[in-house]
Amino acid sequence: MAASEAQGRSSRSGGTPAGASSRRGGGGSLRAHGKVLPEHARGHNRSLVLQTLFHEGTMSRADLSRGTGLTRVTISDLVAELISDGFVLEKGVRESSGGPGKPAILVDLARDEHQIIGMDLSGSSPFTGAVLNLDGEVLVRREVPEPASGDADAALALVIRLARELVAAATRPVLGVGVGSPGVVGADGGVLTAPNYGWADVPLRDVLSAELGLPVVVANDANAAVLAECTLGAAEGDCMLVKIGLGVGAGLIIGGEPVIGRHFAAGEIGHVTVGTDGGPPCVCGRDGCLEAWVAVPGLRRRISDSGDRDTVLRDAGERLGIALAPIVGALDLPEVTLSGPRDLLEGPFADSALETLRHRTLAQFHDGVRVRMTEHGSDIVLRGAAVMVLSERLGVS
Repeated sequence: MAASEAQGRSSRSGGTPAGASSRRGGGGSLRAHGKVLPEHARGHNRSLVLQTLFHEGTMSRADLSRGTGLTRVTISDLVAELISDGFVLEKGVRESSGGPGKPAILVDLARDEHQIIGMDLSGSSPFTGAVLNLDGEVLVRREVPEPASGDADAALALVIRLARELVAAATRPVLGVGVGSPGVVGADGGVLTAPNYGWADVPLRDVLSAELGLPVVVANDANAAVLAECTLGAAEGDCMLVKIGLGVGAGLIIGGEPVIGRHFAAGEIGHVTVGTDGGPPCVCGRDGCLEAWVAVPGLRRRISDSGDRDTVLRDAGERLGIALAPIVGALDLPEVTLSGPRDLLEGPFADSALETLRHRTLAQFHDGVRVRMTEHGSDIVLRGAAVMVLSERLGVS
């Protein structure tokens, strides 16, 4: 197989060479690009075939050859290998168009032959998890009660318990486990800090992998969520997702690359001070942090105390717009996606954020910017965790 074949021509191509980590929790490329070394060519091409089938659906081997730029001989070899490994299925014969030759045999990703465990540790409600198929569809759902704030050992024990219950509930071989965690997550899947759970330098990936005997990928919850939006959702091109719940965080994908940052803290916008007029006290000890203005518990409390729902939501949306304007301006983003409770974020909150955002950026370029809700609802981190596993294990994103 020629190394040059590995580059392909599909706009949706991607993958991780065999034996190489995509570092989904630590900032690797979301989709492969550029020159591939000869020793990595087969792994890259294998991922390229899976990536194409994942997004395009059922097709013939000839279709795959045209879509990927790989030769028919290479495609035939790879498809045979992937069928043997249980990742691709033959789906029957294409209906004849009346032309010469035998009708083509169609193949597709074996979407229901493996399952993925996804876990969301980021909510203000119980820890949640799910068994998902390769399309990110939730098949089984489980939850365990969240521990008392700051009890690090209890929190970790509950995560392990939830993971074990989910693995036991799977009905197909488990491809891997994806975890979206609050706080700052390093490249090695360790949680550097998650104050609400009292976690500091907790090697979460290694602990779960040892307990379960399965591959595990861990990322910040907002970084997991933005992967779901870009791979399984409506986002096109550059993508920013702001996740609002117990705290506030953002996930960014620019030019196909997850933006993680030197200290793995890109998107940690919750403790950006938005304005010089004070504001609600924040758990970090300062006043007027974005999180103090827009996190869900504080929003609900202020609405209850004031009785003026629309004013509270408009004020909070304005503060979000203040925080987002320099990011949108610097990166020339076409839209911002919000994830969180619809009853709070739709309407006055989102409208005020958008108005402020447009007012504070250059109209010539940013009058068309949008602020919209994700369609994934509360499952966005679970589905993003599934994408992390697909990317790490199969090179699909």
